[in-house]
Amino acid sequence: MASFRFLRTALLALLLGSVAVLAQAAPSASEQKLIDTLIQRVSQMKTMTFMRNGKAHDADDAAKHMRAKFDHFKDEIVTAEDFIDRCASRSEMTGKAYQVKMPNGSMKDAKEFLNAELRTLRKGSAKPGAG
Repeated sequence: MASFRFLRTALLALLLGSVAVLAQAAPSASEQKLIDTLIQRVSQMKTMTFMRNGKAHDADDAAKHMRAKFDHFKDEIVTAEDFIDRCASRSEMTGKAYQVKMPNGSMKDAKEFLNAELRTLRKGSAKPGAG
């Protein structure tokens, strides 16, 4: 009976340990590069204004904010899409969507804008014959 309890306890510990490992995901090297490139591209968009909770931020501030959120939530992010959803599209505190004010004055949701940027990056990194 004691050996059964030991075995059951050992299996439970193993299962819980496996769940903990799976809960701490991390982006692959290629996804990390896409995330870094997205943040870099945002920092270079000097003609755009990034709106967060009703306040305007320049490209450098927006990129720094995205980097800080990514550093905080890194264990929950596997893909560049996860990064956009978790770190670059809405406020954690208010739930309000971030927006990008384009040079012509029009507004776009940051999620839509960054997903379009990501699609462009993925097309540029696609290898001939892959897909």
